[in-house]
Amino acid sequence: MKMFLLQHSYEYEICEDIKTDNTKIIGIYNSQEKAEEVKKKYMTKKGFNRFSEENFYIDEYEVNQDNWTEGFTTWDAENSSWIDG
Repeated sequence: MKMFLLQHSYEYEICEDIKTDNTKIIGIYNSQEKAEEVKKKYMTKKGFNRFSEENFYIDEYEVNQDNWTEGFTTWDAENSSWIDG
């Protein structure tokens, strides 16, 4: 069974040259069409309406399936590479 995760995300600067992401999980739906319908509704809600459609993401997942199989990784900004472990 497939599910569709609707999120809203944007990047912002918390202080000079330091950026972070703000991501909100809006909901999980049983069809792409339902997720799109809810996305359109949220695009008109106060706060969300300041952002473009590109800030809304719909990702498809299969229920009961692992989606992160690589293990734990961390981004090493100094060396521009991923660190396992």
